[in-house]
Amino acid sequence: MTDATSAMVPASDVAREGRLKAGLKKRYAREGRFKLYGVLAVCIAIGFLLLLLGRIVTQGYTAFYAHEITLPVYMDPARIDRAYPQGTNFELLVAEQQLARYGIADDARGTKATAMRGLFSSELKFRAAALIRQNPTLIGQTVTISAPAADESDLFYKGQISIETPSDQRRLSDEQIGWLNRLKAEGSVRTHFNGALFTNGDSTEPELAGVLGGVIGSALMLLVTACIAIPIGVGAAVYLEEFSARNRLTDLIEVNINNLAAVPSIVYGLLGVAVFINWAHLPRSSPLVGGLVLGLMALPTIIIATRSSLKSVPPSIREAALAMGASRTQTVFQHVLPLAMPGVMTGTIISMAHALGETAPLLLIGMVSFVPGIPHAINEPTGALPSLVYIWENASERAFHERTAAAIMVLLAFMIVMNAAAIVLRRRFERRW
Repeated sequence: MTDATSAMVPASDVAREGRLKAGLKKRYAREGRFKLYGVLAVCIAIGFLLLLLGRIVTQGYTAFYAHEITLPVYMDPARIDRAYPQGTNFELLVAEQQLARYGIADDARGTKATAMRGLFSSELKFRAAALIRQNPTLIGQTVTISAPAADESDLFYKGQISIETPSDQRRLSDEQIGWLNRLKAEGSVRTHFNGALFTNGDSTEPELAGVLGGVIGSALMLLVTACIAIPIGVGAAVYLEEFSARNRLTDLIEVNINNLAAVPSIVYGLLGVAVFINWAHLPRSSPLVGGLVLGLMALPTIIIATRSSLKSVPPSIREAALAMGASRTQTVFQHVLPLAMPGVMTGTIISMAHALGETAPLLLIGMVSFVPGIPHAINEPTGALPSLVYIWENASERAFHERTAAAIMVLLAFMIVMNAAAIVLRRRFERRW
């Protein structure tokens, strides 16, 4: 019976069915290949991300701990000025006493004392002077002083410099490495968490350099950016989306806003130099100018995100409010804008996070300058985390490179917190229609 039925089907229908099956098979194959390409693209992106994060972590994790050297120091009355102890050369005093303790005779030029001094940070003299200022009776006694190891000594204890390293590729001599090993064998070297990395400002000495100045500078700069960009951006978006008439002028403004969002950030830096520094004479290298420049850069993104959020509110909300007798302004500010706030906040925070990571405009307005202190106002010269990364990476001292990676980790943590806040806010206030 089946054979008889098949024999009754026309040959053209059989051929058509075969073509349809072949076409369906090709379509499924294309869909499978597309899914495979998507998975490969995601895997490649994750691979590059893991490579980047792995490189940063492996290079920078050593910056989160440091070494401190503790030495007994005889406060020689003949060499310490009681009235002005900070003028005493404590570094040379400690180096000479350490050489004498090892039974090493120095030459006439003091070469060995200079080499011994190079093992300790300059912080040693400030701590010794502070002890004498606090308690002058210590003069004539032997006291124990702890000070950070110098940058090269710290790298040696971290295993980044060894005796096998060619001498022309390290700043420590064989003799200095022998002294460092001897200090460690004596138990004079202590490893501890590098709190100075988070409590100090920038410094020319890597072992004393910290990110606090950059963190506060970035925070002040973001504060100025938020105060400028959010009210203006949201206000402009509300007017353009809800109140302005649809004509060529608004179309031209809309096109230019979209174009401004794609302008390279360095152009905003040039604008900031010309307008805020050269014309308005605002203080260079200050969070005020940096915030104004980043505010201009964030404005188009905030306007676009806010308009998209306003568009996503169903027209029925507006119609219902107007039908109940609300004015246009009441409808927008009491019904439409509150419902659009999750999208507005998300776009605003993402634009702020993007502005936080910008470096090019900050370089042009002078925030790449060396500023060792901690800023206390928005008009004081300071650095920012991106510019700090730029400065440290270009420093000649090798120890700054690990601190560069550490600063990048701090910057990434800052941005992750901001993006996490955007996600939480979006999910907290999200409305589904």
